[in-house]
Amino acid sequence: MEYGVIVPQGWKMDLVDIADPVEAYEAMTRVAQESELLGFDSIWLYDHFHTVPKPTQEVTFECWVSTAALARDTNRVRIGQIVTCNSYRNPALLAKMASTVDVLSHGRLYFGIGAGWYEHEYRAYGYPFPDGPERLRSLRDALQIIRAMWTQEEAVFEGKYHQVQGAINQPKGVQKPHIPILIGGSGEKVTLKLVAQYADACNLSGSIANIRHKLGVLRQHCETVGRDFESIKRTVIIDDCAIAETEDEVLAKLQPDKRDNLEGLRQTQLIGTPEQLRQRIAEYAEVGIQELIIRFVDATKLESLRLFANAFIQQK
Repeated sequence: MEYGVIVPQGWKMDLVDIADPVEAYEAMTRVAQESELLGFDSIWLYDHFHTVPKPTQEVTFECWVSTAALARDTNRVRIGQIVTCNSYRNPALLAKMASTVDVLSHGRLYFGIGAGWYEHEYRAYGYPFPDGPERLRSLRDALQIIRAMWTQEEAVFEGKYHQVQGAINQPKGVQKPHIPILIGGSGEKVTLKLVAQYADACNLSGSIANIRHKLGVLRQHCETVGRDFESIKRTVIIDDCAIAETEDEVLAKLQPDKRDNLEGLRQTQLIGTPEQLRQRIAEYAEVGIQELIIRFVDATKLESLRLFANAFIQQK
């Protein structure tokens, strides 16, 4: 099993205790650098503009600028987005940005992308918010353009939602044959089919039973399009990890509303002592998951990262 850390960037109100935005970014860097030092395999950023569960005036750092900055603040750890919203940037420009960041990171970029969902952000920033099927069709166009920008001397694509005519992209990045693509989402009819057609990795969430089912659907799509299922890296996002030496310490890290649904939360998240989490992680491995991408609820304090690494990374 590999492990990634979602770096706090403000979206989930995880920098509210730091008033100075410069210091808030430095806190992000400390988490990224500590993750690298401890042996985590990757670090990840959300692509959002406004905080959740409701929009506030709290700091939320932009994803791709932060990705570039962290590429220069670290040396070994892989860097990805969980995930880029396709609607927020022209796909040819996005491919160019990613190529540049892959060079800045010396070939450590993972390109995460999805169809987008946060309607409030779309409206606030002036983006159209079409229905889900149309956002997915736009994503299909974008994926083909991005692959073309990374593999062709002059990219040409004429789709309904996006077009390029002889677009030149140099440098194309470091990794060959191209920067690996991770598609986030688990829609069975379209999203997982796009994974089978275009992605190097998928990202799922939910209970073990749900993940097992989704991987079965993905395997069927791979068979249909003639893709080797094993060539797709299988990852899961953990939105909440609360780890501590005792149950009382674990509970103290959770918001009251989450403590009220503790057993349900434990079915989809990592909540508990190292020994309790060991069993949960074994279940992910048993269904075929290869990397857990984890948001620690108190990442800026660093102690949880160290405890997790001591239990699951440094013991490998």
